[in-house]
Amino acid sequence: MADKQVEELVELARDKSRRARNQLAENITDLFLTEEGRLNEHERALMSDILAKLIGEIEKKLRREMSEALLRSEIELPEIVKLLANEEIEIAKPLLERSKLLRDSDLIDIIRMRTDEHRMAIAIRDGVTEKVSDALVDQSSHDVIEALLKNPDSVISKRAMEYLVAESRRVDRFQEPLLNREDLPQDLAYRMYWWVSAALRKHIVTEFEVDSVVIDGALQKATQQALVSQSEGSGAFVRAQKLVRRMAETGELTHQFLLESLRQKRIAIFVAGIGELANVNFETAWQIASDSQCESLAIMARAIGISREDFTSMFLLLSKARDGVEITAPATLKRYLDMYDSVSTENARGALQFWQQNKIYQVAIDELDNVG
Repeated sequence: MADKQVEELVELARDKSRRARNQLAENITDLFLTEEGRLNEHERALMSDILAKLIGEIEKKLRREMSEALLRSEIELPEIVKLLANEEIEIAKPLLERSKLLRDSDLIDIIRMRTDEHRMAIAIRDGVTEKVSDALVDQSSHDVIEALLKNPDSVISKRAMEYLVAESRRVDRFQEPLLNREDLPQDLAYRMYWWVSAALRKHIVTEFEVDSVVIDGALQKATQQALVSQSEGSGAFVRAQKLVRRMAETGELTHQFLLESLRQKRIAIFVAGIGELANVNFETAWQIASDSQCESLAIMARAIGISREDFTSMFLLLSKARDGVEITAPATLKRYLDMYDSVSTENARGALQFWQQNKIYQVAIDELDNVG
């Protein structure tokens, strides 16, 4: 930038009239767009000082133009960008969405102090970091959080992801964006299974691949035994577990035995038996058997090698024994058979392991307390 240009800008800056202020802003904005707009360190400091004093006094339209000009130019004036990013959303929006001169600390201050419109602009930026995402999750409305989740270039911390997964139980609009994120951990996806729609349940067990799932049988059996010893006032369930454990040892615990238990409406024995075969604790098996949406039963059947035909019989018998209603609608059966066909054995076993590990979400359902 020529010395003459600097002198002209300084002279305009001394003039306190509205006309001079606007003229100065226009000249500086025009300068940003020219090849001659490259500034040395001294000129950049001078320009920054002039603009910092000008911003509060020039017209809104010029401030907006200045924001756009700063974005298009290669001139780095971070302090001015920060000032404009704290302005009304019409002025701040382009900088909040695209300026690389805004540091995480700047963005976090704006998130805390400005409006949800400012937060929305930040949520759709490229390269939203963990720290900025955490601040958005802590401070923002559902609209902003949904936009953040849909931004594939945002990085969300494990802590924030766990919170949003828990929130998705009551905020339906978080569910699909969460499950469409490539960085959602498997265990959190499988945790969401219990409260999402049928379509999203299928998405979870088909899209979230489980790598080398190894179920620790000894640990599972120890957990089962602990549950038996702690179960007071649940004599029918305790007896059922002892019975199926003896049958497992003698090789008599078969899929056909489970079907026969259902035909006789011996629900406690069926739950204990299928849990024993699947190597999951009674609480997990009970949750699956009590789930009114039987995709989880299809997953358990797949995990322990129950045939498609036996699963069909099991589903029909369990529905009738549990709800007292015989399923006759072909579409209902087809829905659960589609789940059975879609999930791999490995993913089915992985789902059982995740559900077993996340005991806080394995809340026993007491609808059948008096059956057995």
